[in-house]
Parts: sequence; C-alpha cells; structure tokens
Amino acid sequence: MLDRYEAAHFTHEGVTKPVYVRGTGPAVIVMHEIPGITPEAVRFADWVVDAGFRVYMPLLIGKAGPPLTMGYVAKSMARLCISREFHILASHSSSPVTIWLRALARHAHEEAGGKGVGAVGMCFSGNFALSMMLEPALMAPVLSQPSMPFPLGAERKAALHVSQEEFQCVKDRCAKGDKVLGLRFKGDRMSPPEKFETLRRELGDAFEGIELEDKDANPDSPAPSPHSCLTVDLVDKDGEPTREAAKRVIAFFQERLLAA
Repeated sequence: MLDRYEAAHFTHEGVTKPVYVRGTGPAVIVMHEIPGITPEAVRFADWVVDAGFRVYMPLLIGKAGPPLTMGYVAKSMARLCISREFHILASHSSSPVTIWLRALARHAHEEAGGKGVGAVGMCFSGNFALSMMLEPALMAPVLSQPSMPFPLGAERKAALHVSQEEFQCVKDRCAKGDKVLGLRFKGDRMSPPEKFETLRRELGDAFEGIELEDKDANPDSPAPSPHSCLTVDLVDKDGEPTREAAKRVIAFFQERLLAA
C-alpha cells in the first residue's frame, strides 16, 4: 500500500527518520500508532491525500507496512518503553521526539506551501500535535485516542503529556481563534475521559471532542477492545460513526488549511 508514496528521510539535529510522502496541497503530518505504519494507517493517509493534501507520514517506531498483530504490538511497545525519544509516563513534559516533529512541520510547510500544516497523532503519538503547536505553521492539530502519559493513576489519566510552556502556547493560540480536535472511544481505558475533560476545561469551545460508542467499533478488529478511531476499529462504510468521524477530521483540515 506504500508503493504510491515517496520513501524519503528527514534529519534534524542529527536525528534521521523515514518519512513517506504523497499528494499535493497543504501538508498534513500523519503520525501512526503502535505498532507502526499499518495498512489501515495508510488507508487513512490516502483519504487525506484524496481530500487535497500532501501527507508526510514519519515512521516513529516499528515497521512500515505489516498489519497489526498482538505479537507485533508487544514488540513495538517494548521498544517504546526503553526508547529515549519517548517518555511514556511523563505527565507535564513532552517526549523528545516532538522537537524533531516540529522541525518536520516547518520543513513540510516550506515544501508544500499553503496557509499552514495539519497533524494527527494516534495513541502514543496522540498528544504530540499539542506540543507541535509551538511551531506557528501547525494550524490544525488532531488528537486521536491520546494515550500518553499512560494512564497509571489519577494524575496521569488527566494529564496531556505537554510541558507548562507548551500548553500555555496552546491556550494562547486557542484564545486567538485556533482549534483542537480530539477523538476517542467512550470505553477506552488507554485514552481515558479525564484527558478530554482537561482539554474541555482548559480550552473551552476551542476543543471539539468526538467520543464514539464502543458498539460502533469494527467487530472484526484485531484489537482486544475499541481504541483505534481512525484505523483498525474504523468501519469503512458511509454512515458508520467511525467513518463519519474520519470525515470530520478531514473536514477539520479543510476548514483550517484550505478555507479562504
């Protein structure tokens, strides 16, 4: 499924990662979930391309292409836990990889042009788009089932994996008209409701939270419980709540990056 994508690399401050690029129009950075870039992540990226955007899909962990299996999830999770780029339990600081992602956003904006850049994170990368708002070009942040810090204890359940400086930037930008979109399944313990409660309290009407019913998840998903709003737990049929949620994400990018 990645045959139509250009396999590039992006380097910042000595850190180089593969980035899969496709499409024309304003840039949207699609950040995958555990375990890696799965066929369903590519499917969502294809929808973004078809909507008039140039997708940049960095490989943050795992591999590009293999489907999700529980063994593959376990291997990627083990790498995530020991990597210095990800601080999985940090409540009030972001993962170091977000510095590289902000640089990628600058590069993508310079290359693709347009009003600005969109970004969608999923699961462990779900909150990265908040930290990326330190980059002025990042204009359309989407948080899909944000999970870090992993919800061990009441404080981490409500935390957003951003520093005070980063979140103050988010609040300042939202006070001036910027918006943040979020998605989660209502019963998802990895992305608990407390995170959305924090976003609603701190950002007010600038935060749009979509909370899906567990019963609307893909019954054939390889995941043990509803979690992945835009990938394996999405039912790819018009009218299905998960498919409509994906359409809302793309409409959000269009509103923020394409509208006059």
